[in-house]
Amino acid sequence: MAKVARRWIVPVGLALAVCLAGGARADSAQGVWMTEGGKSHVRIQRRGDGLRGEIVWLKEPRDDDGSEKRDIHNKDESLRDRPILGLPLLTGFSDRGGDEWTGGEIYNPEDGKTYRSRLKLADPATLKVSGCVLFFCKTQTWTRVE
Repeated sequence: MAKVARRWIVPVGLALAVCLAGGARADSAQGVWMTEGGKSHVRIQRRGDGLRGEIVWLKEPRDDDGSEKRDIHNKDESLRDRPILGLPLLTGFSDRGGDEWTGGEIYNPEDGKTYRSRLKLADPATLKVSGCVLFFCKTQTWTRVE
């Protein structure tokens, strides 16, 4: 009886490890990331079935006149007074598997435009963030802060 039980320990243990690793991978993009160039930090977290990211730190949080930076380039005039800190930057990302999230959008407060986007975890400390218009994409490399 002991031999039979031992035969099942390894396969059951491996199956459990795979399940646990899969769950950890699904959340691997969550955390705080420094954008390329170090201008801001973005906190990515799970919201419902997807991922969302918001600006949580700015290298230069104030304008030249000392006032808090606002979303002045937004196409929607009613949103131009909202602060950049706390601004939703990444929205609507779905887990594609293989450390990739697609179907999302990235908002650029510097030009007020929203772009189709995808995320790919290159390694635990490096996130590739792509923004696309039609078939043209630009990819940035973000670095994990926490």
